[in-house]
Amino acid sequence: MSHLVVIPKVALADEPLRIQVSGLGPNQLVTLRASLTDEKGVLFQSKAFYRADNAGNVDLDRAGATGGDFNGVIPMGLLWFLRPEKRYRQLVKRDVMGSPFHVRFDLYDSFHMEQVPDVKPLDSQTVERWYVKPGVQRILIKEGRVRGALFLPPGSGTFPGVIDMSGGTGGLVEYRASLLASHGFATLALPYFGYDDLPRTVEQLDLEYFEEAADLLLAHPKVRGPGIGVVGSSKGAELGLAMAAFLNQVSAVVSINGRTALYGTRLRYRGRSLQGAPYCVERTLITDTGALVSRGLYGAHREEAHAGAAIPMEKATGSILFVVGEQDQSCNSAEFAAEALVKMRMHGKQAGELLTYPGAGHLFEPPGTPLCRETLMGRSPMPLAWGGEEVAHARAQEHAWCEIQNFLHKHIGKAGSSRL
Repeated sequence: MSHLVVIPKVALADEPLRIQVSGLGPNQLVTLRASLTDEKGVLFQSKAFYRADNAGNVDLDRAGATGGDFNGVIPMGLLWFLRPEKRYRQLVKRDVMGSPFHVRFDLYDSFHMEQVPDVKPLDSQTVERWYVKPGVQRILIKEGRVRGALFLPPGSGTFPGVIDMSGGTGGLVEYRASLLASHGFATLALPYFGYDDLPRTVEQLDLEYFEEAADLLLAHPKVRGPGIGVVGSSKGAELGLAMAAFLNQVSAVVSINGRTALYGTRLRYRGRSLQGAPYCVERTLITDTGALVSRGLYGAHREEAHAGAAIPMEKATGSILFVVGEQDQSCNSAEFAAEALVKMRMHGKQAGELLTYPGAGHLFEPPGTPLCRETLMGRSPMPLAWGGEEVAHARAQEHAWCEIQNFLHKHIGKAGSSRL
């Protein structure tokens, strides 16, 4: 009798899975399917074909898929290749505390290209993929001007503090902050527009808001100083770099596919302002699927027209880790990171590091998250292209996630263990 095993049954969403099948006939052909339904009711699915060995076993750690959504030995391929039934949808966890993603794995005899209602699987397993470990606390923040959600790791000690910021989607985005807290960092998911009574748009921001958030985090009895870390993606990365340049509270910044100049956003701080550089609309492209490639919007900030928007990286007092995908279709992030490192070193600052990933796109997420190439977002009149290749992007996410945590450990202190 065939038997499908997927372990662990309950785990954090960034942990790898082990998938094995036993009890098959020698060289039997089978199909493995994965599926989950997100909180908006969108179904994500993947499939792969395998041939059992002479003992009737399939171990995805060693067996190569012979077709389906991918080929070759890719142990996490069924998660990496999950695709939505509705176009332009991204797999995003919204309620991190209330429930996990339930991922169902089905084993079928022979090759089933499509699901057939009257064909029953030989075996099925469902696993839970959580974005928070037991004991993590979520505290909704509405103090002074600061809005957000603070995630505190379990335990009686103090923890290194991190501010986590997302990109141009706006709102309160919590899934990376909750995972960081699950790995021992006291993490504040910090929205900066499009949430509660914050500005509805991002055209003008006050850096004193981010300073207030840093002070609030450092003042918490569970947070140990003297400095904090900042993790930001896209627009959030820009703001993290600005915090590094102007705020002494910031000891380390992780800039994920960000820019080192402000575009479309005016940033004020204590009487000084950086004027948002204009977008270079004439440099945009449209893909053959009708999505906007926006990386051309951002001209080199060394040009005269962009000089007033450049973040003064030479003033950064903390350490900075640039994480960039070479196939980023939203931003020429590799160019911006390289220019920033040159500028910092010209001013005697050696505390900059660069991680660059061939085949990776713009939307870097925690491990196990499938690549999203195109989405609808905000006020954009057309879908936005993000870039990336499934396997290269997924492997980049795994490597970068470990490196980000190691970088934070090094510069703001050790965190606790993470296993559920």
